[in-house]
Amino acid sequence: MYDFIEGKIEKLTPAYVIINCNGLGFHINISVYTFEKMKSLGQARLQVHQVISEDSHTLFGFFTEKEREVFRHLISVSGVGANTARILLSSLNEDALINAIIRKDAPLLQSVKGIGPKAAQRLILELHDKIGKIGGGSSSLSGLTNTAFDEALQAMQALGFVRAIAEKALLRVSKEQGENATTESLVKDAFKYL
Repeated sequence: MYDFIEGKIEKLTPAYVIINCNGLGFHINISVYTFEKMKSLGQARLQVHQVISEDSHTLFGFFTEKEREVFRHLISVSGVGANTARILLSSLNEDALINAIIRKDAPLLQSVKGIGPKAAQRLILELHDKIGKIGGGSSSLSGLTNTAFDEALQAMQALGFVRAIAEKALLRVSKEQGENATTESLVKDAFKYL
């Protein structure tokens, strides 16, 4: 089992990266968020998870240990495979995903391609208690559950936006603004992502 792979980035796409590690090229599937963090790098170190099936050995790479931990929790849920977990982490970063599960926000989870009502409920049911420990009181998570966020979400819904779409945009803005976010600044900046 591999823990991490470090080397020169030979090829980088939003779906995968090829890392040259001492003359050996590793094809590693990645999320869009890992891709964004790697875009300006010439060399990288990725935390990896290997998935072994009858006909292939596939590597999934993560820029942070936290993202890999969330991925491992996701694939532990019945009916959620490695590719579905990667799509979840590409649509919602690890903090947004943890927050959606903790808040039991099934509509936000269902906004991700391939996640229906049953899968969203299974994710919430099976991971609600486990996944909260990952985010454990981090400032980004506590910042997401504040009054300003809730007020901004209500305001967006009052303006006619669908809850799942508004929440996705607000989660992104909350992460950018941190704990200093106000209701007004959240709503204003959320329009960039709608």
